[in-house]
Amino acid sequence: MSSHPLLAIGLAVVTALVAGRAVAQNCDDRYPWTCPGFTGQPSMRPGAPLAITPDAQPSEPTRPGETYGPVDPAIARQYAALYAPVRGERFPIPAMDLSEVDPEFLRKAVFYRTNERPGTIVIDPRNHFLYLVQDDGRALRYGIGVGRQGFEWSGSATIHDKQEWPDWYPPKEMIARQPELRRQMSTLRGGLGMPGGPRNPLGSRAMYLWQGNKDTLFRIHGTVEPWTIGTSVSSGCIRMINQDVIDLYQRTPVGARVVVLSASRR
Repeated sequence: MSSHPLLAIGLAVVTALVAGRAVAQNCDDRYPWTCPGFTGQPSMRPGAPLAITPDAQPSEPTRPGETYGPVDPAIARQYAALYAPVRGERFPIPAMDLSEVDPEFLRKAVFYRTNERPGTIVIDPRNHFLYLVQDDGRALRYGIGVGRQGFEWSGSATIHDKQEWPDWYPPKEMIARQPELRRQMSTLRGGLGMPGGPRNPLGSRAMYLWQGNKDTLFRIHGTVEPWTIGTSVSSGCIRMINQDVIDLYQRTPVGARVVVLSASRR
């Protein structure tokens, strides 16, 4: 009998042992997300550190469908605390109906490769995600709604101002396109607008994006239409689920850098 088959079997066994030992060495108890089987539970309040299992970034994220059907009980348990009613607000924020949003666009911790510094917000309009960059190649990822065709924008900006339950002052160009908006407006301190509240399109929070000394007129804000998350429907602003925008608002200071990627990138 030839010795070659026995030699091949021996080499295969040695290779398997070495690979198994390498996996064990790559698992560091100080960084449990590097270990096979790492699990965690979502935090109980906006702004608290998340302990959700980090997901690897898919090459082609799942796209939202027309309907989402019944919520998977496992997803409902995982996200119930994150999207529960928010207490202590000027206006009520009810629990979000998880069936209205594709689970792909719910808040989660992910691995995310970028050259941007921790604390930077990176917006990916093509895939409808906003990333808050963190240390160690990770980020918090939020689902967003973005500008429809003709209203996209890209570039970098900074958060110049932040407001809770902001008033909404639609640009004159928007009122010209949608004259029916005038019926919902009233004269406020800053002009013709809609006061902050549960029916205001900006939702519970807004962060105002400037480039140098110029207001871009674009905002990161909440929404009264959570079912539009994961779609391209806005006039260029970035809309988020109210619970998510509160979480991002608490984590992000004035002056933070915001990078908006091109929607047409491949």
